[in-house]
Order: sequence, then structure tokens, then C-alpha cells
Amino acid sequence: MKNFAIIGVGGYIAPRHLKAIKDTNNVLVAAYDKFDSVGLLDSYFPETSFFTEQELFDRHCTKLKDINKQIDYISICTPNYLHDAHIRYGLRLGADVICEKPIVLNPWNIDALQKVEQREGKKINTILQLRLHKSIIDLKKEIEAAPKDKIFDVELTYITSRGNWYYSSWKGDIHKSGGIATNIGVHFYDMLQWVFGAPRQNIVHVASHDRVAGYIELERARVRYFLSINADLLPSNAVQGEKRTFRTININGSEFEFSEGFTELHTESYRNILAGNGFGIEDARNAINIVYEIRQAQPIGLKGDYHPMAKFPLASHPFGW
Repeated sequence: MKNFAIIGVGGYIAPRHLKAIKDTNNVLVAAYDKFDSVGLLDSYFPETSFFTEQELFDRHCTKLKDINKQIDYISICTPNYLHDAHIRYGLRLGADVICEKPIVLNPWNIDALQKVEQREGKKINTILQLRLHKSIIDLKKEIEAAPKDKIFDVELTYITSRGNWYYSSWKGDIHKSGGIATNIGVHFYDMLQWVFGAPRQNIVHVASHDRVAGYIELERARVRYFLSINADLLPSNAVQGEKRTFRTININGSEFEFSEGFTELHTESYRNILAGNGFGIEDARNAINIVYEIRQAQPIGLKGDYHPMAKFPLASHPFGW
């Protein structure tokens, strides 16, 4: 049984980490979040020591070393721009780290963190859960078995609706979240490069407050993508079913189905990490490079091989931007 601490326990993704810690028969001994709406702890670890101030959380975690309750793992579920700092804190504390995606916002952060990792002798693990999805594992095997000179045409569409709150939160600030491509798309870019090979070309057609659309050429695929938070673009069946999310990948004219099988992927990620088989920080490099280049690119507009949904009207911005 391992001792866990979690930073950002009040966040959206934290419940999946709490469930994973419990399902792998480990214990959460400390949790920190600036906000105190963390009643969910009662469902998982009611005895956890909870703090709303970093200094008191740090004091508690440090004192645990003196009573042989050293924290083995720190799970990080904080806003994207804080991941780098919180990873460094976990390593200095003498713990291995499990960090949500995107592990960092910029490629050079990976290089710097690898030096800290080596110095402290601890490992940084990241959550790349789509690599554990059975359908995607099978797809990767299928691509690898195809003729080596075969190039696939791929179209990714992902719409996950967000209300006006999004623009007022850290997620709506590109400097804190990395923008839509990073915030809602980084795991898809990671999955695509894992299946089809490293990126060779990265073109952005449209980038706005509610979407990003572009073209990425990988070793084995030509990918048109469209990511959006605009609920008006959801197909009618998604709205009627109250899913409020639509995702599809089309490969050479055929739809690739992977809508099911997501519920246990964080727990499976934890099992692999605890067995020493987690995805390390280097595994995230290609995807971090992709989203960084998208963020820095000058959109070329509706030219060339763009995703057909890129031409649809933008959502109105609540601040009139």
C-alpha cells in the first residue's frame, strides 16, 4: 500500500484520480486545493488531511517523513500552467509524480524537468490514457501491419460544449491553459502520433476563442482536425441524448469507433504506474510539440486541405471579443 497526496483535489479531473487511488488499494494521506468544495473526499478518503494553503500542506507532508509515512506519490490535478511548479515540488519532496495532461505547456519545460527528475532520483509519470484504450491499441497494431508505404487519410472531429463560465476561468486564458488545442485536444494529438508516427508538418487553418482547426502530417497519416467548445455545432443526436460531447475519427472513409471504454482508463493508468510501467515525461514530448506549434502558428484561413466544419459560424463571445 502506497501513500498518496494530491494537489488540486477540487478540480474537474480529480475524482478520476481519487477513484484510481482507491481502486488500486492505496491511501490518500494529504490533499490540497485553494478551494474547499471537496466534499467528494467523503466518498473516497474521509480521513485525508485537507489544506487550503500550500504552506500548511507542505508542512504536513514534510512532517510525515518523521513518522515513517513518507508520501510515495503526488498526483497533480491543477490548472495547466501550474503543472511545472507542482511537479518540481513533488520531486523535491522525495515522491514520484503523477501529473494530468498536458504535463507542461512548452517543449523546453520537458528538458528542464528531466534534469530535476535525474537530480532527485524520482520519476515523473503522465496520464496518456488513450494509449490504454483497447480499440486504439488494436488500431495501432492494424496500422503497423499495413504496408509501410501506406499513408492514411484521417479526419478528427471533437466538440465538447462549454458554457460562458469557460471564458472567465483559467481555461479561457491561453497563457494558463494553452488554448483549446492544448486544453481539450492534447490527448488526441498524442494518440494520433502514437498510432501514425511522429509529426512532419503542422498547419493551422482557424484558431479562435471557440475552436481550432488544421492539418497535421504524420509519418503514416494526413490528418484534418476540428476541435471546438461551441455547443451550436453539436449534431442533433448528441444534443438529444444530452451528451453535449461529440467525437469521431474517420480513417480512409470509415468511422473508427471508440466512444466507449473510457471509464476505467485512469485506474488502468495508475496500475501501470504502480507496476513501474507508466508513461514518462519523454513520452509526452511529441504531443507537447504539436500543441505548442499550433499555439504559435499564424492561421492561414480556409485554404488547402481544411476540415469542413472550420467554415461554420463562430460562437458569440460573452465579453464581445
